[in-house]
Amino acid sequence: MQSSPGRSQRGQSREDVPMTDQTDDDPYEDEDDDEGEFEMYRVQGTLREWVTRDEVRRFIAKKFKDFLLTYVNPKNDHGNFEYVRIINEMVSANKCSLEIDYKQFIYIHPNIAIWLADAPHSVLEVMEDVAKSVVFDLHPNYKNIHQKIYVRITNLPVYDQIRNIRQIHLNTMIRIGGVVTRRSGVFPQLQQVKYDCNKCGAILGPFFQNSYSEVKVGSCPECQSSGPFTVNIEQTIYRNYQKLTLQESPGIVPAGRLPRYKEVILLNDLIDCARPGEEIEVTGIYTNNFDLSLNTKNGFPVFATVVEANYVTKKQDLFSAYKLTQEDKEEIEKLSKDPRIGERIVKSIAPSIYGHEGIKTAIALAMFGGQEKNVEGKHRLRGDINVLLLGDPGTAKSQFLKYIEKTGQRAVYTTGKGASAVGLTAAVHKDPVTREWTLEGGALVLADKGICLIDEFDKMNDQDRVSIHEAMEQQSISISKAGIVTSLQARCSVIAAANPIGGRYDSSKTFSHNVELTDPIISRFDILCVVKDVVDSVTDEMLAKFVVDSHFRSQPKGGNIDDKSVSESNEDNQSASRPVDPEILPQDLLKKYITYAKLNVFPRLHDADMDKLTHVYAELRRESSHGQGVPIAVRHIESMIRMSEAHARMHLRQHVTQDDVDMAIRVLLDSFISTQKFGVQKALQKSFRKYMTFKKDYNELLLYLLRELVKNALHFEEIVTGSTLGLSHIDVKVEELQSKAQEHDIYDLKPFFTSLHFSRANFSLDEDRGVIRHRLAK
Repeated sequence: MQSSPGRSQRGQSREDVPMTDQTDDDPYEDEDDDEGEFEMYRVQGTLREWVTRDEVRRFIAKKFKDFLLTYVNPKNDHGNFEYVRIINEMVSANKCSLEIDYKQFIYIHPNIAIWLADAPHSVLEVMEDVAKSVVFDLHPNYKNIHQKIYVRITNLPVYDQIRNIRQIHLNTMIRIGGVVTRRSGVFPQLQQVKYDCNKCGAILGPFFQNSYSEVKVGSCPECQSSGPFTVNIEQTIYRNYQKLTLQESPGIVPAGRLPRYKEVILLNDLIDCARPGEEIEVTGIYTNNFDLSLNTKNGFPVFATVVEANYVTKKQDLFSAYKLTQEDKEEIEKLSKDPRIGERIVKSIAPSIYGHEGIKTAIALAMFGGQEKNVEGKHRLRGDINVLLLGDPGTAKSQFLKYIEKTGQRAVYTTGKGASAVGLTAAVHKDPVTREWTLEGGALVLADKGICLIDEFDKMNDQDRVSIHEAMEQQSISISKAGIVTSLQARCSVIAAANPIGGRYDSSKTFSHNVELTDPIISRFDILCVVKDVVDSVTDEMLAKFVVDSHFRSQPKGGNIDDKSVSESNEDNQSASRPVDPEILPQDLLKKYITYAKLNVFPRLHDADMDKLTHVYAELRRESSHGQGVPIAVRHIESMIRMSEAHARMHLRQHVTQDDVDMAIRVLLDSFISTQKFGVQKALQKSFRKYMTFKKDYNELLLYLLRELVKNALHFEEIVTGSTLGLSHIDVKVEELQSKAQEHDIYDLKPFFTSLHFSRANFSLDEDRGVIRHRLAK
């Protein structure tokens, strides 16, 4: 087989310079056989023939065995042998795939790594034999569980697009990415065949089967007859075989072109590692196989090409992308000890959106999720929290959903008009290849154990909305179509955004008159967030400042510097030097934190918490019976329990405490009161005040009010004395701040006086005189 011209010539020019490998290899080698090693690196003839020679194979095996047993990762301080640890982990997880990092391998043995990329069939064969012997030496009894160990190559540096694969890549190792569109069932493929001779009963074989041609037996060695032969079913060895169709990711297809696709073959333990709809990266060997139909169409010598997968990794799956390291876990545990971690997580959710504390809390609770309960395997209660965002246009509802799609794990985004009932639940259609009826999961099924986001929820047809009822409470989807009667799992949180009737929310009407949703579906949402676009000069000014700031920070540097006045540039320096809030967590860390909490923390309720919940529920029922808001049902007790579990999980606590219950009650009351008429809201806020002010963060607003008071006091001084230059400080009465705060429904100022916001802004409290002192900068 002539090797592909471009790659092998490039490879040979590298192999002619054996010095690179020698320097790296020095510590592992005996000095005597240096000369022999130089000879090994000088490829004679084509590379494919060279690596099939016995002495070269022995040399590769020796080097690879050294690498497995003695490689130490330079990033690791402990100095442990990396691959001995990986082998032990593999054995304890009962797997048979050993993952080799190509970048680490090429650093130690550059020439062999290049041979592996250019002639993968024969080099991998040697590597798998070595891996098998190393694993079975370290763990002798493991051969009773797995007969073979597969070497998987990860981190291949060259990444190709599907549409750029050409003849030069044939029989080399490539890495491609795309979306899985279709996958076949799992078939047994012949690997090692034995035949029976029908005349004398002798067993012939074993014959090794390759994927290109069928093994033919000429004559029986026992009785010299030429057949007939039948396959001996018992002694023939099979392997699992599955085909995927990999299509280009929609984002990288050139404008106006159709996406291309490639067939990928999965063997042995790689089967079922990706589902249709997932975006994956495949490292594998690009080979051709003989296809009759192509030959009859296109004249004789045309081959179909496939990728034989060697390693498959998912692109956006958090659980595979974030295999949490020990350092990550330690950092997360350290974070959870922070008493304000709950508020910090809420602040870190969509940090580029100003305000909306209620929505951010709801989203944080939904992303962490409550604890699912399975009562003796017969009856299950959902643990996922459903959220409905309802509000005026321009209040960042869709932005929140887009943020969750990027951050949450397994988030599926749909819109109301674009999603039909079938697209949300499941469809039955005829497979174009096998002509059989097959099931295809919709958005809710794809988001299983994740989050389903539905925008424009109010624009959906009523028939389509009814199909979500079952998915939101029982968390399964039952189907009986075309002879298929089945039930699919849909264990996901639903976060929906809707606009009120006529576009604007009218506070003088009840909630049910404001939105075209029926009571059954509203009661299935645990948290309702009503966002009103209220005119308020204080908050509007802060919001505008925030938006302008974030635009200013994200604009490219170096634009229009010349035409600014000096005062403006000074202001710029101030705004550039203004620190980002240190309480906000980096987004990567937040993702890891959520993943860790979902995998490791399972909070439990105590008896002590139940009395408070029952008491609040009874009060709420009484209020809701003669109010016109959302009817309170038994589901709301469950949602309070779920929210308190989610809040405990946020703090990585295994038990629900009083704080968690207070938080859950506050969120539920907020959501209940926001759905009432404007007149009823004030009365309810008074009667439930003791639950409502729990852990709300008013510091920013209070600081703004305090600064306004300081401005007024300075202005007054200037009028009275004519100048403020000699002043070192200015005093503001606490009563003035209290009266201002009460206008905004804030009654407790103690948390503000002890907060960082207060001290950082050069304020100090003099309790005896009842004044707040502000030191002025010189």
